[in-house]
Amino acid sequence: MRKRGKRILAGGLALCMTAGLSGCGKAEEELSKEIKNLMEGVTAQAATPKGELTDKELAAITDFSVRLLQDCVTEDAGENTIVSPLSVIYALAMTANGAEGETLTQMEAVLGMPVEELNECLQGCMEHYENAKYKLQLANSIWFTEEESRKFVANQSFLQKNADYYDAEIYQTVFDDAAKKAINEWVSENTDGMVKEILDEIDPYAIMYLVNAVAFDAEWQEIYKESQVWEQNFTNASGEENRVEFLHSEEGVYLEDENASGMLKYYSGRKYAFMAMLPKEGMTVEEYIQTLDGAAWQKLLAEQSLVDVDVALPKFTCEADYNMNEILSAMGMPIAFDKMLADFSGMGEVPPEYNISINRVLHKAKIEVDEKGTKAGAATVVEMTNEATAFMPQERKEVILDRPFVYMLVDCESCLPIFMGTVTNLK
Repeated sequence: MRKRGKRILAGGLALCMTAGLSGCGKAEEELSKEIKNLMEGVTAQAATPKGELTDKELAAITDFSVRLLQDCVTEDAGENTIVSPLSVIYALAMTANGAEGETLTQMEAVLGMPVEELNECLQGCMEHYENAKYKLQLANSIWFTEEESRKFVANQSFLQKNADYYDAEIYQTVFDDAAKKAINEWVSENTDGMVKEILDEIDPYAIMYLVNAVAFDAEWQEIYKESQVWEQNFTNASGEENRVEFLHSEEGVYLEDENASGMLKYYSGRKYAFMAMLPKEGMTVEEYIQTLDGAAWQKLLAEQSLVDVDVALPKFTCEADYNMNEILSAMGMPIAFDKMLADFSGMGEVPPEYNISINRVLHKAKIEVDEKGTKAGAATVVEMTNEATAFMPQERKEVILDRPFVYMLVDCESCLPIFMGTVTNLK
Protein backbone atom coordinates (compact mmCIF):
# COMPACT_ATOMS: atom_id res chain seq x y z
CA MET A 1 0.00 0.00 0.00
CA ARG A 2 1.38 3.37 -0.93
CA LYS A 3 1.93 5.99 1.75
CA ARG A 4 -0.91 8.49 1.82
CA GLY A 5 -0.26 12.19 1.96
CA LYS A 6 -0.75 15.46 0.16
CA ARG A 7 1.66 15.98 -2.70
CA ILE A 8 3.40 19.29 -3.34
CA LEU A 9 3.95 19.63 -7.08
CA ALA A 10 4.65 23.34 -7.34
CA GLY A 11 8.17 23.78 -8.68
CA GLY A 12 8.87 20.05 -8.52
CA LEU A 13 6.36 19.35 -11.32
CA ALA A 14 7.83 21.98 -13.58
CA LEU A 15 11.31 20.62 -12.89
CA CYS A 16 10.26 17.09 -13.69
CA MET A 17 8.56 18.18 -16.91
CA THR A 18 11.69 19.90 -18.16
CA ALA A 19 14.23 17.43 -16.84
CA GLY A 20 12.21 14.35 -17.90
CA LEU A 21 12.99 12.30 -14.81
CA SER A 22 12.16 8.61 -15.18
CA GLY A 23 10.43 6.58 -12.46
CA CYS A 24 11.93 4.32 -9.84
CA GLY A 25 10.64 1.32 -7.92
CA LYS A 26 9.31 -1.98 -9.20
CA ALA A 27 6.18 -0.59 -10.89
CA GLU A 28 8.08 2.21 -12.60
CA GLU A 29 10.95 -0.03 -13.71
CA GLU A 30 8.47 -2.03 -15.78
CA LEU A 31 7.24 1.10 -17.57
CA SER A 32 8.67 2.31 -20.86
CA LYS A 33 11.88 4.33 -20.46
CA GLU A 34 10.14 7.14 -22.34
CA ILE A 35 7.51 7.51 -19.61
CA LYS A 36 8.26 10.25 -17.11
CA ASN A 37 7.06 9.71 -13.57
CA LEU A 38 6.24 13.25 -12.44
CA MET A 39 5.94 12.14 -8.80
CA GLU A 40 9.67 11.36 -8.64
CA GLY A 41 11.31 13.52 -5.99
CA VAL A 42 8.02 15.14 -4.92
CA THR A 43 7.69 15.86 -1.20
CA ALA A 44 4.68 14.50 0.69
CA GLN A 45 3.07 15.99 3.76
CA ALA A 46 0.47 14.45 6.03
CA ALA A 47 -3.13 14.79 4.88
CA THR A 48 -5.73 16.15 7.30
CA PRO A 49 -8.19 13.34 8.08
CA LYS A 50 -11.77 14.23 7.16
CA GLY A 51 -13.41 11.96 9.68
CA GLU A 52 -16.64 10.08 9.08
CA LEU A 53 -18.82 10.90 6.10
CA THR A 54 -22.14 12.58 6.87
CA ASP A 55 -25.46 10.85 6.23
CA LYS A 56 -26.04 13.24 3.32
CA GLU A 57 -22.68 12.39 1.75
CA LEU A 58 -23.22 8.65 2.20
CA ALA A 59 -26.68 8.93 0.67
CA ALA A 60 -25.34 10.83 -2.35
CA ILE A 61 -22.60 8.29 -3.09
CA THR A 62 -25.00 5.39 -2.53
CA ASP A 63 -27.60 6.95 -4.82
CA PHE A 64 -25.00 7.34 -7.59
CA SER A 65 -24.02 3.69 -7.09
CA VAL A 66 -27.59 2.41 -7.38
CA ARG A 67 -28.34 4.54 -10.46
CA LEU A 68 -25.16 3.27 -12.13
CA LEU A 69 -26.12 -0.36 -11.46
CA GLN A 70 -29.63 0.28 -12.81
CA ASP A 71 -28.26 1.53 -16.11
CA CYS A 72 -25.64 -1.21 -16.40
CA VAL A 73 -28.26 -3.91 -15.82
CA THR A 74 -30.57 -2.26 -18.36
CA GLU A 75 -27.75 -2.31 -20.93
CA ASP A 76 -26.97 -5.98 -20.26
CA ALA A 77 -30.53 -7.18 -19.61
CA GLY A 78 -30.64 -10.90 -18.90
CA GLU A 79 -26.88 -11.21 -18.43
CA ASN A 80 -24.69 -11.48 -15.35
CA THR A 81 -23.31 -8.08 -14.39
CA ILE A 82 -20.53 -6.71 -12.19
CA VAL A 83 -19.61 -3.07 -11.70
CA SER A 84 -17.63 -1.12 -9.12
CA PRO A 85 -19.39 2.22 -8.57
CA LEU A 86 -16.53 3.15 -6.25
CA SER A 87 -14.04 2.88 -9.12
CA VAL A 88 -16.23 4.86 -11.50
CA ILE A 89 -16.86 7.70 -9.06
CA TYR A 90 -13.13 8.07 -8.31
CA ALA A 91 -12.24 8.33 -12.00
CA LEU A 92 -15.06 10.79 -12.68
CA ALA A 93 -14.24 12.91 -9.64
CA MET A 94 -10.64 13.32 -10.79
CA THR A 95 -11.97 14.30 -14.22
CA ALA A 96 -14.44 16.78 -12.72
CA ASN A 97 -11.54 18.69 -11.18
CA GLY A 98 -10.77 19.89 -14.71
CA ALA A 99 -14.36 20.72 -15.69
CA GLU A 100 -15.83 24.22 -15.84
CA GLY A 101 -19.21 25.85 -16.47
CA GLU A 102 -22.21 23.74 -17.44
CA THR A 103 -19.95 20.70 -17.91
CA LEU A 104 -19.04 20.86 -14.22
CA THR A 105 -22.64 21.57 -13.19
CA GLN A 106 -23.87 18.44 -14.95
CA MET A 107 -21.08 16.26 -13.56
CA GLU A 108 -21.73 17.49 -10.01
CA ALA A 109 -25.45 16.74 -10.42
CA VAL A 110 -24.65 13.17 -11.52
CA LEU A 111 -22.02 12.66 -8.81
CA GLY A 112 -24.38 14.01 -6.15
CA MET A 113 -22.42 16.90 -4.66
CA PRO A 114 -20.02 19.77 -5.49
CA VAL A 115 -16.64 18.50 -6.63
CA GLU A 116 -14.75 20.20 -3.78
CA GLU A 117 -16.94 18.37 -1.29
CA LEU A 118 -16.61 15.13 -3.23
CA ASN A 119 -12.80 15.47 -3.20
CA GLU A 120 -12.83 15.54 0.59
CA CYS A 121 -15.32 12.68 0.84
CA LEU A 122 -13.35 10.39 -1.44
CA GLN A 123 -10.06 11.31 0.20
CA GLY A 124 -11.66 10.29 3.48
CA CYS A 125 -12.78 7.01 1.93
CA MET A 126 -9.24 6.22 0.78
CA GLU A 127 -7.86 6.80 4.26
CA HIS A 128 -10.69 4.73 5.74
CA TYR A 129 -9.94 1.79 3.46
CA GLU A 130 -6.15 2.03 3.66
CA ASN A 131 -6.20 2.05 7.46
CA ALA A 132 -8.23 -1.14 7.52
CA LYS A 133 -6.76 -4.58 8.16
CA TYR A 134 -8.43 -6.08 5.13
CA LYS A 135 -7.54 -6.10 1.46
CA LEU A 136 -9.39 -3.28 -0.23
CA GLN A 137 -6.90 -1.32 -2.29
CA LEU A 138 -7.60 1.80 -4.33
CA ALA A 139 -5.09 3.38 -6.71
CA ASN A 140 -5.31 6.36 -9.04
CA SER A 141 -3.13 7.62 -11.87
CA ILE A 142 -3.11 10.29 -14.57
CA TRP A 143 -1.27 9.85 -17.86
CA PHE A 144 -0.92 12.75 -20.28
CA THR A 145 0.80 13.34 -23.59
CA GLU A 146 4.10 15.14 -24.08
CA GLU A 147 3.67 15.37 -27.86
CA GLU A 148 3.52 18.91 -29.24
CA SER A 149 1.34 17.68 -32.10
CA ARG A 150 -1.47 16.98 -29.61
CA LYS A 151 -1.60 20.71 -28.79
CA PHE A 152 -2.09 20.33 -25.05
CA VAL A 153 -0.28 21.69 -22.01
CA ALA A 154 -1.44 20.27 -18.67
CA ASN A 155 -2.68 22.64 -15.97
CA GLN A 156 -0.39 22.29 -12.95
CA SER A 157 -3.13 23.12 -10.43
CA PHE A 158 -5.35 20.38 -11.89
CA LEU A 159 -2.59 17.80 -11.48
CA GLN A 160 -1.78 19.14 -8.02
CA LYS A 161 -5.37 18.79 -6.81
CA ASN A 162 -5.65 15.18 -7.97
CA ALA A 163 -2.30 14.36 -6.36
CA ASP A 164 -3.43 15.98 -3.10
CA TYR A 165 -6.86 14.38 -2.82
CA TYR A 166 -6.43 11.11 -4.71
CA ASP A 167 -2.74 10.31 -4.25
CA ALA A 168 -2.70 10.09 -8.04
CA GLU A 169 0.49 8.91 -9.70
CA ILE A 170 1.22 11.24 -12.62
CA TYR A 171 3.00 10.21 -15.81
CA GLN A 172 3.88 12.04 -19.02
CA THR A 173 4.70 10.12 -22.18
CA VAL A 174 4.30 9.76 -25.92
CA PHE A 175 0.91 8.16 -26.52
CA ASP A 176 1.85 5.06 -28.48
CA ASP A 177 1.60 1.28 -28.06
CA ALA A 178 4.20 1.41 -25.28
CA ALA A 179 1.97 3.82 -23.35
CA LYS A 180 -1.04 1.56 -23.86
CA LYS A 181 0.96 -1.38 -22.54
CA ALA A 182 2.16 0.62 -19.53
CA ILE A 183 -1.37 1.73 -18.58
CA ASN A 184 -2.67 -1.83 -18.90
CA GLU A 185 0.22 -3.15 -16.79
CA TRP A 186 -0.50 -0.51 -14.15
CA VAL A 187 -4.16 -1.59 -14.07
CA SER A 188 -3.28 -5.29 -13.87
CA GLU A 189 -0.84 -4.70 -11.02
CA ASN A 190 -3.30 -2.59 -9.03
CA THR A 191 -6.20 -5.02 -9.47
CA ASP A 192 -4.09 -8.06 -8.52
CA GLY A 193 -4.42 -9.31 -12.08
CA MET A 194 -8.22 -9.38 -12.02
CA VAL A 195 -8.34 -6.80 -14.85
CA LYS A 196 -5.44 -7.57 -17.14
CA GLU A 197 -6.25 -5.12 -19.92
CA ILE A 198 -8.66 -2.20 -20.17
CA LEU A 199 -7.28 -0.13 -23.07
CA ASP A 200 -7.65 -1.71 -26.50
CA GLU A 201 -6.05 1.23 -28.32
CA ILE A 202 -4.78 4.78 -27.86
CA ASP A 203 -7.10 7.20 -29.63
CA PRO A 204 -5.15 9.38 -32.13
CA TYR A 205 -6.60 12.50 -30.50
CA ALA A 206 -6.06 11.35 -26.88
CA ILE A 207 -4.32 13.81 -24.56
CA MET A 208 -4.99 12.31 -21.12
CA TYR A 209 -6.09 9.13 -19.34
CA LEU A 210 -7.47 9.29 -15.79
CA VAL A 211 -7.40 5.82 -14.25
CA ASN A 212 -8.74 4.21 -11.08
CA ALA A 213 -8.17 0.63 -9.95
CA VAL A 214 -9.80 -1.29 -7.10
CA ALA A 215 -8.73 -4.67 -5.70
CA PHE A 216 -10.68 -6.65 -3.08
CA ASP A 217 -9.64 -9.96 -1.50
CA ALA A 218 -11.17 -11.40 1.68
CA GLU A 219 -11.90 -14.76 3.26
CA TRP A 220 -15.27 -15.59 4.71
CA GLN A 221 -15.56 -15.26 8.46
CA GLU A 222 -16.29 -18.98 8.39
CA ILE A 223 -14.81 -20.85 5.44
CA TYR A 224 -17.09 -23.53 4.01
CA LYS A 225 -16.35 -27.16 4.78
CA GLU A 226 -16.51 -29.81 2.09
CA SER A 227 -19.74 -31.11 3.62
CA GLN A 228 -21.37 -27.71 3.02
CA VAL A 229 -20.84 -27.78 -0.75
CA TRP A 230 -23.08 -29.75 -3.06
CA GLU A 231 -24.83 -29.41 -6.40
CA GLN A 232 -28.40 -28.33 -6.96
CA ASN A 233 -30.40 -26.62 -9.67
CA PHE A 234 -30.09 -22.94 -10.54
CA THR A 235 -32.91 -21.58 -12.70
CA ASN A 236 -31.58 -19.08 -15.23
CA ALA A 237 -33.47 -15.98 -16.36
CA SER A 238 -34.58 -17.92 -19.47
CA GLY A 239 -36.16 -20.63 -17.30
CA GLU A 240 -33.47 -23.19 -18.11
CA GLU A 241 -32.19 -25.21 -15.13
CA ASN A 242 -28.51 -26.06 -14.65
CA ARG A 243 -26.73 -28.09 -11.96
CA VAL A 244 -24.15 -25.92 -10.17
CA GLU A 245 -22.25 -26.09 -6.89
CA PHE A 246 -23.90 -24.26 -3.97
CA LEU A 247 -22.39 -23.14 -0.69
CA HIS A 248 -24.72 -23.91 2.25
CA SER A 249 -24.54 -22.16 5.60
CA GLU A 250 -26.48 -20.58 8.44
CA GLU A 251 -26.16 -16.81 8.69
CA GLY A 252 -27.42 -14.30 11.25
CA VAL A 253 -28.62 -11.26 9.29
CA TYR A 254 -31.84 -11.24 7.30
CA LEU A 255 -32.88 -8.43 4.92
CA GLU A 256 -36.30 -7.78 3.50
CA ASP A 257 -38.28 -5.11 1.66
CA GLU A 258 -41.62 -5.28 -0.09
CA ASN A 259 -40.07 -6.75 -3.25
CA ALA A 260 -37.25 -9.05 -2.11
CA SER A 261 -35.63 -11.01 0.71
CA GLY A 262 -31.92 -11.39 1.34
CA MET A 263 -29.02 -11.82 3.68
CA LEU A 264 -25.60 -10.54 4.75
CA LYS A 265 -22.63 -12.90 4.94
CA TYR A 266 -19.56 -11.48 6.69
CA TYR A 267 -15.96 -11.69 5.66
CA SER A 268 -13.24 -12.23 8.26
CA GLY A 269 -13.19 -9.32 10.72
CA ARG A 270 -16.80 -8.35 9.85
CA LYS A 271 -15.75 -5.07 8.23
CA TYR A 272 -17.04 -6.16 4.83
CA ALA A 273 -19.95 -8.37 3.89
CA PHE A 274 -21.50 -10.07 0.89
CA MET A 275 -25.11 -8.97 0.46
CA ALA A 276 -27.62 -10.76 -1.75
CA MET A 277 -31.25 -9.89 -2.49
CA LEU A 278 -33.65 -12.39 -4.11
CA PRO A 279 -36.60 -10.71 -5.84
CA LYS A 280 -40.04 -12.13 -5.11
CA GLU A 281 -41.41 -14.72 -7.53
CA GLY A 282 -42.48 -13.17 -10.81
CA MET A 283 -40.19 -10.12 -10.55
CA THR A 284 -36.99 -9.93 -12.59
CA VAL A 285 -33.75 -8.59 -11.17
CA GLU A 286 -34.00 -5.69 -13.62
CA GLU A 287 -37.46 -4.80 -12.29
CA TYR A 288 -36.29 -5.08 -8.69
CA ILE A 289 -33.25 -2.87 -9.17
CA GLN A 290 -35.43 -0.15 -10.69
CA THR A 291 -37.33 0.06 -7.36
CA LEU A 292 -34.16 1.05 -5.48
CA ASP A 293 -32.49 4.36 -4.78
CA GLY A 294 -29.95 5.55 -2.23
CA ALA A 295 -32.57 6.08 0.48
CA ALA A 296 -34.13 2.65 -0.08
CA TRP A 297 -30.67 1.09 0.11
CA GLN A 298 -29.87 2.77 3.43
CA LYS A 299 -33.31 1.83 4.82
CA LEU A 300 -32.88 -1.79 3.77
CA LEU A 301 -29.58 -2.12 5.63
CA ALA A 302 -30.77 -0.12 8.64
CA GLU A 303 -33.77 -2.38 9.16
CA GLN A 304 -31.89 -5.68 9.06
CA SER A 305 -33.17 -8.48 11.28
CA LEU A 306 -30.86 -10.56 13.46
CA VAL A 307 -32.39 -13.99 12.94
CA ASP A 308 -31.11 -17.37 11.82
CA VAL A 309 -31.04 -17.65 8.02
CA ASP A 310 -30.48 -20.84 6.06
CA VAL A 311 -28.53 -19.73 2.99
CA ALA A 312 -27.63 -21.44 -0.27
CA LEU A 313 -25.23 -19.35 -2.34
CA PRO A 314 -23.99 -20.55 -5.75
CA LYS A 315 -20.29 -20.42 -6.48
CA PHE A 316 -19.78 -18.07 -9.39
CA THR A 317 -17.35 -16.02 -11.41
CA CYS A 318 -18.51 -12.97 -13.30
CA GLU A 319 -16.74 -10.37 -15.38
CA ALA A 320 -18.04 -7.51 -17.47
CA ASP A 321 -16.80 -4.49 -19.36
CA TYR A 322 -18.59 -1.31 -20.38
CA ASN A 323 -18.18 1.77 -22.49
CA MET A 324 -20.13 4.04 -20.13
CA ASN A 325 -20.61 7.01 -22.48
CA GLU A 326 -24.33 6.42 -23.05
CA ILE A 327 -24.92 5.36 -19.44
CA LEU A 328 -23.37 8.50 -17.98
CA SER A 329 -24.98 10.74 -20.60
CA ALA A 330 -28.38 9.30 -19.70
CA MET A 331 -27.62 9.86 -16.01
CA GLY A 332 -27.32 13.58 -16.74
CA MET A 333 -23.86 14.63 -17.99
CA PRO A 334 -24.07 14.59 -21.83
CA ILE A 335 -22.14 17.85 -22.29
CA ALA A 336 -18.93 16.20 -21.01
CA PHE A 337 -18.95 13.99 -24.13
CA ASP A 338 -19.86 16.77 -26.56
CA LYS A 339 -16.77 17.64 -28.60
CA MET A 340 -18.12 21.14 -29.26
CA LEU A 341 -19.69 22.08 -25.91
CA ALA A 342 -17.59 20.29 -23.27
CA ASP A 343 -15.56 22.59 -21.05
CA PHE A 344 -12.50 20.96 -19.47
CA SER A 345 -10.39 24.10 -19.63
CA GLY A 346 -9.27 23.42 -16.06
CA MET A 347 -7.21 20.46 -17.30
CA GLY A 348 -4.85 22.51 -19.41
CA GLU A 349 -4.30 24.85 -22.33
CA VAL A 350 -5.27 24.14 -25.94
CA PRO A 351 -5.39 26.39 -29.03
CA PRO A 352 -8.66 28.32 -29.50
CA GLU A 353 -9.75 26.11 -32.39
CA TYR A 354 -9.44 22.93 -30.28
CA ASN A 355 -11.58 21.60 -27.45
CA ILE A 356 -11.13 18.95 -24.74
CA SER A 357 -13.91 16.43 -24.12
CA ILE A 358 -14.40 12.94 -22.72
CA ASN A 359 -14.03 10.45 -25.56
CA ARG A 360 -14.65 7.22 -23.63
CA VAL A 361 -15.28 6.07 -20.07
CA LEU A 362 -14.20 2.42 -19.98
CA HIS A 363 -14.96 0.15 -17.04
CA LYS A 364 -14.04 -3.49 -16.40
CA ALA A 365 -14.76 -5.60 -13.33
CA LYS A 366 -14.45 -9.23 -12.25
CA ILE A 367 -15.56 -11.18 -9.17
CA GLU A 368 -14.89 -14.75 -7.98
CA VAL A 369 -16.97 -16.25 -5.15
CA ASP A 370 -16.05 -19.69 -3.75
CA GLU A 371 -15.69 -21.71 -0.54
CA LYS A 372 -12.86 -19.59 0.85
CA GLY A 373 -14.11 -16.09 0.14
CA THR A 374 -14.27 -13.47 -2.56
CA LYS A 375 -11.77 -11.85 -4.87
CA ALA A 376 -12.73 -8.90 -7.04
CA GLY A 377 -11.09 -6.22 -9.13
CA ALA A 378 -12.21 -3.27 -11.21
CA ALA A 379 -10.73 -0.45 -13.23
CA THR A 380 -12.11 2.70 -14.81
CA VAL A 381 -10.40 4.78 -17.49
CA VAL A 382 -11.57 8.22 -18.60
CA GLU A 383 -10.09 8.99 -22.01
CA MET A 384 -9.83 12.71 -22.80
CA THR A 385 -9.36 13.88 -26.39
CA ASN A 386 -8.49 17.22 -27.92
CA GLU A 387 -10.07 17.78 -31.31
CA ALA A 388 -10.65 20.77 -33.51
CA THR A 389 -14.26 22.04 -33.41
CA ALA A 390 -16.01 22.20 -36.47
CA PHE A 391 -29.24 -9.89 17.56
CA MET A 392 -31.75 -12.28 19.46
CA PRO A 393 -32.98 -14.88 17.01
CA GLN A 394 -36.75 -15.00 17.06
CA GLU A 395 -37.45 -17.02 13.97
CA ARG A 396 -35.71 -18.85 11.17
CA LYS A 397 -35.61 -17.47 7.63
CA GLU A 398 -34.47 -18.98 4.35
CA VAL A 399 -32.70 -17.41 1.38
CA ILE A 400 -32.08 -19.94 -1.39
CA LEU A 401 -30.40 -18.12 -4.26
CA ASP A 402 -31.37 -20.67 -6.88
CA ARG A 403 -32.69 -18.15 -9.40
CA PRO A 404 -31.55 -14.69 -10.57
CA PHE A 405 -30.47 -12.42 -7.72
CA VAL A 406 -28.74 -9.12 -6.98
CA TYR A 407 -25.49 -9.01 -5.00
CA MET A 408 -23.20 -6.39 -3.47
CA LEU A 409 -19.95 -6.22 -1.54
CA VAL A 410 -20.68 -3.80 1.29
CA ASP A 411 -18.59 -1.75 3.69
CA CYS A 412 -20.38 -2.62 6.93
CA GLU A 413 -19.47 0.65 8.68
CA SER A 414 -20.59 3.10 6.00
CA CYS A 415 -23.00 0.75 4.13
CA LEU A 416 -21.37 1.93 0.88
CA PRO A 417 -21.43 -0.61 -1.97
CA ILE A 418 -17.97 -1.41 -3.32
CA PHE A 419 -19.06 -3.87 -6.01
CA MET A 420 -22.60 -4.51 -7.27
CA GLY A 421 -24.07 -6.88 -9.80
CA THR A 422 -26.57 -9.56 -10.77
CA VAL A 423 -26.41 -13.31 -11.30
CA THR A 424 -28.95 -14.40 -13.89
CA ASN A 425 -27.32 -17.29 -15.76
CA LEU A 426 -25.06 -20.07 -14.44
CA LYS A 427 -23.76 -23.14 -16.24
